[in-house]
Amino acid sequence: MMDLRRLRTYVTVATLGSVSKAAQSLGITQPALSRQIGELQRELDIKLFDRVGRTLALTPEGEQLLGECRNLLDHAQAIGERVKAIGSGNSGVLRLAVASLVTETVAPLLHRYAQSHPAVQVKLFEAVGAEVLNLLWRGEIHLGVCLLRSVQTDGRDFATQPLQPVELVAACQPTFPLKKGKRVRIQDVVEHPLLLFASAFSVRMTFDAVCRMSQLTPDVMLESNAPSNLLALAEGGHGVAVITSLVQTYRYRLRKARITHDGKPLREPFVIVWDKRRTLPSYANEFSAMLAMHMRQVLPIPRLKTIHRPP
Repeated sequence: MMDLRRLRTYVTVATLGSVSKAAQSLGITQPALSRQIGELQRELDIKLFDRVGRTLALTPEGEQLLGECRNLLDHAQAIGERVKAIGSGNSGVLRLAVASLVTETVAPLLHRYAQSHPAVQVKLFEAVGAEVLNLLWRGEIHLGVCLLRSVQTDGRDFATQPLQPVELVAACQPTFPLKKGKRVRIQDVVEHPLLLFASAFSVRMTFDAVCRMSQLTPDVMLESNAPSNLLALAEGGHGVAVITSLVQTYRYRLRKARITHDGKPLREPFVIVWDKRRTLPSYANEFSAMLAMHMRQVLPIPRLKTIHRPP
């Protein structure tokens, strides 16, 4: 294997045309420099320089080799810089799985993260529940952002970091006859036609479970996977949309209220999850910290006792 130090000496001498100038540039003595050139010529079994007066001139073989050696040294330098960047945790690819309902809430953070970590590329995957754990298990993502109940981790292989909890929210047209206030009882919500997420959604399961526990029978007008469908119908006065505090409603003219049961808001724990068997890059840990702060800002929920759906 070629010694990069000898190649650098050869390129420096060829560029400066003088042993003394090259030795000064490299910070070594002239005898040491001459020795390195001799060792390189013996290793390559070709003559690289002719002495012309007090200068060294490249031989035809030395001229042919010079460009490739310069490229090799440039590539080696680039690799060294890349290794330093990787070691510092400031460069790489962050692979993140989020549910479709979370993407719009996280989007503003991604812009700030890109500004503070310009050498980190973020790749997003839409996944929920067991899909997130499977992606983590196979090492295809670093982090998943989801409701805790949707992943059901036992803590042996996967770890979680709590985020601001997600609340169930009733949204309706401002003049709709839903009881006024920042909070509304679930009993008052089910008196109206309801626009609900599809039954596979964890938050829908929570809503249904509390209805069963309270012996309430919802009047379901629509079940949908798309929040926009629920919000558009609610804005049109066709019923009450039961959504989560993650859903962005600023494009719609709606009145919102937190849904409560026995005086307490209906909530679901929201977490970041990762595989404990693998070491996270530092930029993934920094994203987690930024996400936790971001969620506290966009979901400023007072500290109240949480209602989870019954087992």
